[in-house]
Amino acid sequence: MKFIASLIGAAALATLSLSVHAQAAKVDLKKGAELYGQVCVACHAADGNSTVAANPKLAQQHPEYLVKQLQEYKSGKRANAIMSGFAGALSDDDMRNIAYWVASQPAKPGFARDKELVGLGERIYRGGIADRKVAACAGCHAPNGAGIPAQYPRLSGQHADYTTAQMKAFRSGERKNSVQMTQIAAYMSDKEIAAVADYIAGLR
Repeated sequence: MKFIASLIGAAALATLSLSVHAQAAKVDLKKGAELYGQVCVACHAADGNSTVAANPKLAQQHPEYLVKQLQEYKSGKRANAIMSGFAGALSDDDMRNIAYWVASQPAKPGFARDKELVGLGERIYRGGIADRKVAACAGCHAPNGAGIPAQYPRLSGQHADYTTAQMKAFRSGERKNSVQMTQIAAYMSDKEIAAVADYIAGLR
């Protein structure tokens, strides 16, 4: 219970910090909406709830996480030819405006597809894989997939295909911008990754 309370307290403090940061940075949500409509809408949908399984849902994602990803696409730390091109044209203010706007959009729930795999996914998400020292996903991303603002991304309802692709990219070393995720994915099989991704898709 103390651990859960500390997580809730940390999340509350981080949320307050985000609000203060947004005010200090003078985030312009109107400009963010305009830029999103020009740059992001084709792949991520008008409200950030992508309908293409290969493209992530961005709605309600923690804005500081989104800014970090855009900055890393721009710098090349996270490799993706399409995203690097878009991010390269954005200033830091543009990134903040887009991130805070899309974070303000309500996320639409997803759903699990494979009844046989989802049980395995739930066990790994909530309890990890002890014999391989794979940590439980819930420890960083919360039991309901809400994540922890400014630290760990929201996963709830994310497309399983996208999550699977990212886990495999971490495992192969193709995606290099999270040491923690690289270490976790390194010890997971294709079946385990698919199971966790499917379970995440149904979290709400």
